[in-house]
Amino acid sequence: MLRSSARKPQAQAARRAPLRQSAGLLCYRTHRANRALGAPEIFLVHPGGPFWRNKDAHAWSIPKGELEENEAPLDGARRELIEETGLDARDIQWRSGFTPLPPLKASSGKILLAFAVEADFDASVVRSNLFALEWPPHSGKMREFPEIDRAAWFGLDLAVTKLHASQAALTGALRDLLRLEASAE
Repeated sequence: MLRSSARKPQAQAARRAPLRQSAGLLCYRTHRANRALGAPEIFLVHPGGPFWRNKDAHAWSIPKGELEENEAPLDGARRELIEETGLDARDIQWRSGFTPLPPLKASSGKILLAFAVEADFDASVVRSNLFALEWPPHSGKMREFPEIDRAAWFGLDLAVTKLHASQAALTGALRDLLRLEASAE
């Protein structure tokens, strides 16, 4: 029996398509009074728009976004934090360097490159950029919605219940990083 070596065009195109990557910052803070207890919190954002309005569990994310062409992942991660939150980089208290975490793969196939950084800022001052969406669907009416509608600091145990399933491993990676840093002190 002869087998054709020709493959379906879609499969060939999928293999040639560039790998989509996004980058984000896993900002964490430890309360100075609780530092010895190791009670870190991480900063998460909730997507805006009508699709996410009533969703909370596994709906939150670190601030992240798709990398621009030829953009370094850390540069993209920093850009996305500022774009999505409206924070001024000068108002963020950076308390550590940026540590790359293991890449994560979303169910969409996109790869997330995340960097942990100890930082502190007021989540209540976050002001998101806007995006346009036809709403209601098929109405012909365009409406603007915030890219994120909420932002907050969460303890690691609660954060696991808030984060998208594909990002939940970030909490374990952060725990590992903080254990390594503590053992080096």
